[in-house]
Amino acid sequence: DAGKSLHEGFEAMTGIDLNRAGTPLIEIVSEPELRSAKEAVAYMKKLHSLVRYLDICDGNMQEGSFRCDANVSIRPRGQTKFGTRAELKNLNSFRFVERAINFEVERQIDVIEGGGSVVQETRLYDPDRDETRSMRSKEEANDYRYFPDPDLLPLVVDDAFVDSVRAKLPELPDAKRVRFVEQYGLSDYDAGVLTATREMGDFYEAVAAGCDAPKLAANWVMGEFSAALNRSEVELKDAPVNADGLAGLLARIQDETISGKIAKEVFEAMWSGEGNADAVIEAKGLKQITDTSAIDAIIDEVMASNPQQLEQYRGGKDKLFGFFVGQVMKATQGKANPAQVNERLKAKLDA
Repeated sequence: DAGKSLHEGFEAMTGIDLNRAGTPLIEIVSEPELRSAKEAVAYMKKLHSLVRYLDICDGNMQEGSFRCDANVSIRPRGQTKFGTRAELKNLNSFRFVERAINFEVERQIDVIEGGGSVVQETRLYDPDRDETRSMRSKEEANDYRYFPDPDLLPLVVDDAFVDSVRAKLPELPDAKRVRFVEQYGLSDYDAGVLTATREMGDFYEAVAAGCDAPKLAANWVMGEFSAALNRSEVELKDAPVNADGLAGLLARIQDETISGKIAKEVFEAMWSGEGNADAVIEAKGLKQITDTSAIDAIIDEVMASNPQQLEQYRGGKDKLFGFFVGQVMKATQGKANPAQVNERLKAKLDA
C-alpha cells in the first residue's frame, strides 16, 4: 500500500499519511458480470470469508483493511453493449456497498430517461444523505497515469510455486461446510452458519468433540452462545465461556444431570463468571431429579391437588396433559427429568 493524501484540517496544504506504506495490498478485480447490489455484496462476503480463513487480513472494513470500489453501469434491456460506468470509491461496509450501488443505479436511470448521458467519473457515497456525488472525472484510461517502473522486474510464478502454496492452505469454507454436513450430519444451513468464519468453525468442532453430540453442539453454538456474544458485544476469542466450558455443560445435558431448560440457567451463570458447569450445578442445587419413586410421589401429589382437572382429563379432555406436566415441573422447580415426567404421568393418568 502507498501513502495517502490528507486534505481535512490542513489549510492551504496537503498532508501525507504514510501509516500504511509498505503494507502488502491485494487488489481483486472482477469481470463486469454482477447484475445486482445483492449479488455484489454476496461476492464481497465470499472474498471477505476467504481472506480471513487464510489469515492474511483481519477484514476490518471500518479501519480500511477491506474495502470496495464499485463500478456501476446500466443498459436498456436487450442491449449487449455496456453503458458508461461510474466508479464508487472506498465503500467500507457491506450495507453501504448495497445502498450506494442501488442509489447509483437509480441515478443513472434518471439521467438517461431525462435525456442526458452518464459521464465516466469517480463518485463518493455519502451515507448520511444516502447519495453519491461527483469526485472527479475520468474520460480515458490515460487519466490513471499508468507507466512501467524500471525498478520492478517481471515476476514469473511457476507451477511448482503454486503447488507448494496450495499444499499449505488451510481447509477453506466451502470444503469445511461440505465436511460438516457429511461428518456431523448437519443441515446445509447449519453447516453454512458454523463455517462463516474460521474461528466459529474451529470453536464448534472443539465443542462437538468435547461432548460427543454434534447436533446439540450446533444448536447451542448457533443459539445461546451466539446470542450471548451479540448481547455482550464481544468477539468469540474474548468470550467468557470457552469451547471446553460449553462442551462440559452439554455433557451434563447428555448424561441427564440437568435438563435443557436448566442448562440455559447454568450457561448464564457460567457467562457471568460463576465457574464451570459442574460448579454452578452444585452451588445452585440444579441437579436433575431422575429418581422414579421421587417423581411418582410428586405426580401423586399433583393429581390429588387437582381433582377437577383429573376428572376432566379422564373424561376425554386430553389437552389437560400439558397442565399436569406444568404442575409437576413447577413442583420440582424444573428439576425433574422431562422424559421421565411424561412417561410416569401418562401411566398414572391413564391408570
